[in-house]
Amino acid sequence: MEAEDILNELKDMFNEKNISKNDLMIILKKYARTISTYDLMIASALMREDGKYIQPQYREKYLEIYIKHFIMRMKEIIDNENNMNEPIDLQKLDESFHLLERTFKEEIIGDAKNDKIALIYVITSLYTTFILEEPIHPVGSEFPGNLKVTKEKNTYYCPVKDNQKDNPNAICHLCLAEQTPISRSEERFSRNAETD
Repeated sequence: MEAEDILNELKDMFNEKNISKNDLMIILKKYARTISTYDLMIASALMREDGKYIQPQYREKYLEIYIKHFIMRMKEIIDNENNMNEPIDLQKLDESFHLLERTFKEEIIGDAKNDKIALIYVITSLYTTFILEEPIHPVGSEFPGNLKVTKEKNTYYCPVKDNQKDNPNAICHLCLAEQTPISRSEERFSRNAETD
């Protein structure tokens, strides 16, 4: 079984009329079990390498959140024994399928070992979005400018979601968070900056 085979199993799901969270979890668990401790160590090391380009005041928070909520989610997925009969949004899954395919294409280039990193990313994105129904960047994720992913009532907000709308590769298109509304003072500041 190859890491990219998860895409074929997901495609097969599209032929069904009703798919529950349990049905998706069967696939996610199957592929999460193929991720070894070594794969997790490589993914963690690569995240740390990418993290060196982040401003120092955000770097440790970034690494803590990404390693916990992306890399270490594999154990959480395997251990999840909840019975979830709720249907998943097949239309949204189908619409995001090209993002999942692209993740494998981008990660495999030049290094076949990266297929497991792409698999971790795909599994985590699907689990977070369709099973937990949470944003891909967890609440509290911080971005430059002291901006954070938040939850107000039953809605998640991300301060940078709209920044990715023109990036067809951004996994943000899969994420259920909405763009953080601009406050009036931020709106005035933004307008003033545009006219300067």
